[in-house]
Amino acid sequence: MKRSIASAVVIASAVALAASACSSSGKPSAGGGDKSTQATKASGAGKTITVWLQSDAQKGWPAVVDQATQRFEQATGAKVKVEWQQWSNYTTKLDSTFAGSTAIPDVVELGNTQTSSYIAAGAFSDLNAGMFENSSTWLKGLAESGTSPDGKLQAVPYYAGSRVVIYRKDTWTKAGVTTVPTTLDELYADLDKIKAKNSGDAAFSAFYMPGKYWYAAMSFVYGAGGTIATHSGSTWTGALESPESQQGLANWQKLTKYSVGGATKDEADQDNIMAQGHVATIVGNGWEVGSVIDPKTGNPKLAKDISTFPMPGTAAGQYTPSFLGGSDLAVPEKASNKDLGAQWIKFYTDTTSQTALAKFAIPNTTSLLSVYEQQAQANESTGEAAKSTWFVPNTPNWANVESGNVLQNALESIATGKSSIASAAKTADGKIDQILNAAS
Repeated sequence: MKRSIASAVVIASAVALAASACSSSGKPSAGGGDKSTQATKASGAGKTITVWLQSDAQKGWPAVVDQATQRFEQATGAKVKVEWQQWSNYTTKLDSTFAGSTAIPDVVELGNTQTSSYIAAGAFSDLNAGMFENSSTWLKGLAESGTSPDGKLQAVPYYAGSRVVIYRKDTWTKAGVTTVPTTLDELYADLDKIKAKNSGDAAFSAFYMPGKYWYAAMSFVYGAGGTIATHSGSTWTGALESPESQQGLANWQKLTKYSVGGATKDEADQDNIMAQGHVATIVGNGWEVGSVIDPKTGNPKLAKDISTFPMPGTAAGQYTPSFLGGSDLAVPEKASNKDLGAQWIKFYTDTTSQTALAKFAIPNTTSLLSVYEQQAQANESTGEAAKSTWFVPNTPNWANVESGNVLQNALESIATGKSSIASAAKTADGKIDQILNAAS
């Protein structure tokens, strides 16, 4: 059954966080008091570890960092120096730092799509999954990104983001659509009504879907049972030509028929385009709601009418898998304090820290998604979407597929009508085979 269109999303101010560093007994609180942690106290005395974290935490949840650091310092006797980083040119900084032998941080944060290439290069130390809480319930997309091809854990899931449908409730309602769809067929039918209602606006998109938006398109591929590539041993084979993958591409192509002006573009400016008032629906990260209604760069007048829901699947009760972006934490192989670095990650990703983090971002474990979902209406959608996810082929050469625009070009050719799905898939598979099997 369809559920009623939810009330407009409320963008709440940041939730005040006052996490106690220890219990009333003076001992470390939950997640920080086992014997292995206590045993490091003597070796940590007089030492300082360096942690590289992105400024997302500095701006969004500094108290979470502080409480984890305080518990770590109490348990180990070591001190922590957090050095805030920026995503721009971050891999260049990592590469130059790892190439040397001094000033190596003891903990680094990486985007989950960046992690595999560093694992392949031997940049990180092996970690013991058993020392980290909730490792059995880590989000799949993050857990896969931190695991080497031979099954060794080398990066720990930190937090995630998922994509959902972001729509204008007022525009949908005026077209007679008062419940959100529970299947793709219902979605297409609803969009037909919305498109017809706004036929007088030549610039109107019932669902704005950029032609190069590969994160969105591949979600439909995985939702139809397809995949980007398969592997046998060390050999990879592009799989977009499979019947399942082509069906997923067909499902995605249907959405491009409701889109105006985006066939040769990616999703970079879709929030601004929606804010201009000619778009009823997009698919994007949950935080993009804030971008659409931002007082400086968006349209705050839309705040009362913007809402979200997970992308439905082919059957009621199913969701189209969402690409799970996010961050991992790793200990560099050249770090001077590898054991202490692993201990800090343990505190920063344990239940205490992740429960606090869940007020601001998707935590690293399915066991705490309910905490995240309780914070706002948009979180309900992104939290649900995080339960059904996909991830790119876990190979160091994958980055070359992205930078080579293999998927983007194939999708653009489909969206513009220059190529059939079968032809575009065949061309992309050939390039994927070549890139993924190249010597690294």
